[in-house]
This record gives sequence, structure tokens and C-alpha cells, in this order.
Amino acid sequence: MNKNFYAVIMAGGIGSRFWPISRTAHPKQFIDILGTGKTLIQNTYDRFLKIVPKENIYIVTNESYRDLVKQQLPELNEQQILGEPVMRNTAPCVAYACHKINMLNPDGAIVVAPSDHLIIDTERFVQNVTDSLTNAQKYDCLITLGIKPSRPDTGYGYIQYTSQTLNNDFHKVKTFTEKPNLELARTFIQSGDFLWNAGIFVWSIGAILKAFAQYLPEMNDVFKEGKEIYNTPKEQNFIQSAYYQCTNISIDYGIMEKAENVYVLPTDFGWSDLGTWASVYEIGEKDYVGNVVIPSEKVIMYDSSNCMINVPEEKLVILQGLDNYIVVEANNTLMI
Repeated sequence: MNKNFYAVIMAGGIGSRFWPISRTAHPKQFIDILGTGKTLIQNTYDRFLKIVPKENIYIVTNESYRDLVKQQLPELNEQQILGEPVMRNTAPCVAYACHKINMLNPDGAIVVAPSDHLIIDTERFVQNVTDSLTNAQKYDCLITLGIKPSRPDTGYGYIQYTSQTLNNDFHKVKTFTEKPNLELARTFIQSGDFLWNAGIFVWSIGAILKAFAQYLPEMNDVFKEGKEIYNTPKEQNFIQSAYYQCTNISIDYGIMEKAENVYVLPTDFGWSDLGTWASVYEIGEKDYVGNVVIPSEKVIMYDSSNCMINVPEEKLVILQGLDNYIVVEANNTLMI
């Protein structure tokens, strides 16, 4: 396993679209939403263990979730959990992690990914990320993973790519488009040169810090000031003040949409961003009338179809005459 490879898992979101199971105090990345026996962040961590050494995995999360991360990933040490004092989108989170890792190993290559996505084909994912890390290091470029779209979905951003390639597999990115309307999404699918933006990024440390210096210089200067402080007991105090000086901006908008050396790897490893209950329904195991029930032992359905059900496993639930409903119970709250 390459000691120069690092993984940064972004786990700071509050998962508001999964209410009532996901609350600000205990958001979706720390919940076993799919009934697999592991939470989303635990599954993400396990995937990266196949790619990078365990001491090279970092979690960036809200300071208030630090204890949750420790509970669910007890093998991490304090230095591997990066606490954000305030939510400022993904650019400050990436800047912090990359500057910190740069002080340990300026020759590193980093994969940055959300903590709460579903990936079914782990083997292909591992191969894609490993190839991307190798090429990012070799060519000093910024890489993103693009998912071959199966339908015109308005819930995802899109990446358009050209025929110009790096190493045959990595295509030069032409444009990034935020979530389009349905008509535009259909046009993208028909054109054949658009991919879903999975929000998974790979780069060499040199390339990403150069991009920060060029496109987000003020933010870069803020985190650069901490170079003597990272990986010391003073780090958390420094980050407290650093974050309040940062603008609220995504890495997509701040850097990826502007940089010249951006490439995309078209792939498909059974990906879903698990953004809503509808997306869990899409990938869930359905019964013969289209119901997805998690867990299924004590739920009895009469004359009900195409429903998404997630209820406490000890509770007997009987549903009759429902079609196309979401029924979720958690935290003493029932949502229908």
C-alpha cells in the first residue's frame, strides 16, 4: 500500500433531508440508514482502508461531532479528526486538510470524498481511486470521478468532458453544470458526453495547493499561516480563528470550475449520494409490489405498494391501503 496516498472524508453535514431519523445532533452519516449493520461513515472508512494506510485517513467534521466520530471509528487518533468550528462549505474543509497533510508529506496525493454516499461495487471503486491517485501524482493534476448517468436526474450536478485524454482513461473537463432542469438533463444524456458529478476528488498536494493560491488566494493565505501549528496542540485554537475568516464556498465553484488542469474519469461503481428518502428507495431491495422496508421483520403491509418504510426494529407496524408513501419513525417522531 502506497504510504504517499491519503484519504480525506468529509463528514460535517447535518443531513436535514433525512428528518426525522437524521437530526442536527446525530446526522445521517452516523446512522445505519440502509440496515447493513454499519453506519454510512463506517462503510466509507472501510472502503478507504483498501486504498490507503489507516494512519493516512482523515475525517473533517463539525467540532460537535468529534465524539461521534471517535465512537464509530475508535481506531483513529486525535490528529486524524479535524474539527470545524463552523460550517463553511467544502473549500475551507479541503484547504485545512491539504495544508495539514502537506506539513507531514508534501509528496502526497489525496482523495477527498463525502462520508454518506453509497457505493455498491467496492472493487471497481478501489481500482478507480487507486488509478486516480497514481495519475494525479504523476501528472500533477486535479481529477474528479464522473458517474455514467442512467437517467436524466435533476438532483445531480453534471460534468461535460472532451475527447482529449490523459493516459487514455482521464478526459479533460469542459464544463461543470449545477443541478439542471429536466429538459436540460435530457439534453445532457442524449449528447453522451456528460457525467454525474459524484463529488469525489483526487489530486496531488502540490497541484491542489497551487490551485488554492491561484483561485482562492485569501483562503489559502489563512490556512498557510498555520504551517508551524498543524499537528501540534495549538492546531485547534488556530483553526477556530481561521474558519471565521473564510468565505462560504464549495470546492467545485471555488476551484474545479476555474482550473485548467482538471480531468474526469468516467466510471460506474453503483453510486448514489443518498440525498433523500427517494434515493434510498431507488437502491433499496423491493418486495413484489415495490415496497422497501427497513427493517422488515415486524412490518406488515396490506394492499400497499411502492412505499419507503423505515421504522424501529422492535415496533410492530401495520400499514393498509398506501401507495407511493414514505413512512419513517425515529426519535419519538412519526413522518408520513
